[in-house]
Amino acid sequence: MFIQTEETHDPSTLKFLPGRQVLLSGIQEFARPEDADDSPLAERLFGIGPVRTVILETDRIAITKDEGVEWKTIKPAILGAIMDHFTNASPTAAVDTTSVNTEGAEYTEGLITTGEAAEQILDLLESRISPVAKDQGGEVSFVGFNADVGRVHISLSGPAASLLGGIQTMLRHYVPEVQEVVNHDQWIPKPGLDTDEGVAVQAVLDNDINPGVASHGGNVQLIDVAEHTVYLEFGGGCHGCGMVDVTLKQGVETRIMEAVPTIIAVFDVTDHAEGTNPYYQPGAV
Repeated sequence: MFIQTEETHDPSTLKFLPGRQVLLSGIQEFARPEDADDSPLAERLFGIGPVRTVILETDRIAITKDEGVEWKTIKPAILGAIMDHFTNASPTAAVDTTSVNTEGAEYTEGLITTGEAAEQILDLLESRISPVAKDQGGEVSFVGFNADVGRVHISLSGPAASLLGGIQTMLRHYVPEVQEVVNHDQWIPKPGLDTDEGVAVQAVLDNDINPGVASHGGNVQLIDVAEHTVYLEFGGGCHGCGMVDVTLKQGVETRIMEAVPTIIAVFDVTDHAEGTNPYYQPGAV
């Protein structure tokens, strides 16, 4: 099992990508060990010691360490804990709910990852579709198959999002049970986008931020707003850009928090390692 890591604008926070599905949908945040009783994975990570917070997403785990502790000291233990968790097939959460979105649960019921059709779908994704997605600087992963309605749920990142139509055509051709293919991340409704905060943040992006980054061939997309926290994805020339941390901290984050005072944090959830055409190459400035 190969676990990738991804840096964030906060040096105390590191994201771990296990290459496996962490949550079916949404985000779970644990601010202290006593909150992790319903999550064996978070409980295992807090057991390492100098871990301050754990955030579980659909395909990654964000961990914030205690100040004064170096990553090189605790990173091996974190990697070992994550590997043990998935190797032993332990449940990520005792109850499959999320702190961000529980209203979309009806969209995830009935998804299976085993059986002849599901195995055929997974084989096609891994052998024929994933290589194309990676060549384009993106990634595709199998979430599940709803055999009752013939719907395949996949997760698409980066430029791979443009492959959805072609993926559906291929899977329908080779697997007769498949009727449609959906991008799971977009399929699940995100109530936070329709709140007053979500609408206000979107207005800031539309009117103040995106017109500016568009001159660099970039764009900033609002992924969700939950518990006064904004989750953004940087695309185009901002995807993989070596200046994105500066853009986020000095521009985007500041402007959002000025315009929407109730927002307490802004996170970039982009996998910048997959960027293929950044405006600034990392390390070039």
